[in-house]
Amino acid sequence: MNEYHIPVLLEESIEGLNIQPNGVYVDVTYGGGGHSAKILEKLEGGRLIAFDQDIDAAENVVVDDRLTFVRHNFKYLRNFLRYYQIDQVDGILADLGVSSHDFDVPDRGFSFRFDGNLDMRMNQSSDLDAAKVVNTYPEMQLWKIFREYGELKNWRHLVSTITGARAEAQITSTNQFLKVISSCVPEKIEKKYLAMVFQALRIEVNNEMGVLSDFLESTTDLLKPGGRLVVLSYHSLEDRLVKNFMRSGRVDGALEQDFFGNSNSPFELVNRKIIIPDEKEIAKNPRARSAKLRIAEKRK
Repeated sequence: MNEYHIPVLLEESIEGLNIQPNGVYVDVTYGGGGHSAKILEKLEGGRLIAFDQDIDAAENVVVDDRLTFVRHNFKYLRNFLRYYQIDQVDGILADLGVSSHDFDVPDRGFSFRFDGNLDMRMNQSSDLDAAKVVNTYPEMQLWKIFREYGELKNWRHLVSTITGARAEAQITSTNQFLKVISSCVPEKIEKKYLAMVFQALRIEVNNEMGVLSDFLESTTDLLKPGGRLVVLSYHSLEDRLVKNFMRSGRVDGALEQDFFGNSNSPFELVNRKIIIPDEKEIAKNPRARSAKLRIAEKRK
C-alpha cells in the first residue's frame, strides 16, 4: 500500500479535520489509503466512508469494521451517504488530482514519460478516453479544452496540428501523440508545456471540474455545524474553485451578504493562508511541489 501513493501534507490534512473519536468522516479519494489509515488511527467508536472509482485503489482497502469503501466517483457522495443512512458527517477530506501510482503505470496514459495507450481514465469502465477526445472532438471543442483546461497560449496551432494529423491516421498511443504535437512544444518549457497538455486532456476525460463543483456544493448540507472540509489541490483551476467555495459557499465565488453587509457564507476559513509543503517534503515527493491545502469549517 505504501508504494501505491505517497500522501501529501498528511499530518496537516489530518490535523485540519479536527477528528473526534466518535465522529463520522469521509475520505473521497482513498487511493493508497494513506489518509484513511491516519483517520482510522484517531477513531474509536467513529466511522469512515471512503470513495475511489479506480479499480486499482480497491486492492488497497484494509479490513476494518469502522471503514466502508465505495468504489464510485465522489460525485455520488450524497447518494451513498443517504444509502448508508448518514445525514451529516463531521469531516470530509479530498486529495484531488492523480495518484502517483497512476502516473507510474504506462498503460493508464497519464504521463508523457512512458509510451502506452492514450487513455487517462480514472474510471477504467468509462467510455470516454483521451484517444476518443483527440480523434473525434470537433476543432472548436478542442480549442476550449486546451485554452481553458491547459491554459496554453498556442492552443490554435496545437489543435490544427492534431486535427491535421488525425485526418491521416488515428492517434492511439502516448508516443504517437507526442510526435504529432512536437512542433508545438517550446523547447525551453518542454516538460511544463506537455504537463499542461496532458492536464487538459485528463480534466476533460474525467470531467474533473464538473465533478469537483458538484462535490463542493454538496458539502454544504452534508457537513454538520462545526464540521471540517479539507481539500488538497494541485493546479490553479481546481484551487480557484476550492478557494471560491470556501470563501463564499459558491464555486463562482459570488459572496452573498445580509442587509448589514455581513457575509452569508456557510463556511469559515480555518487557514486564511494556504498551507504548502516544505522543501523537505518536496524532496521526498516531487508531486507535492504544486500542492495547496485549504481548510474550512461549517458555521455553527
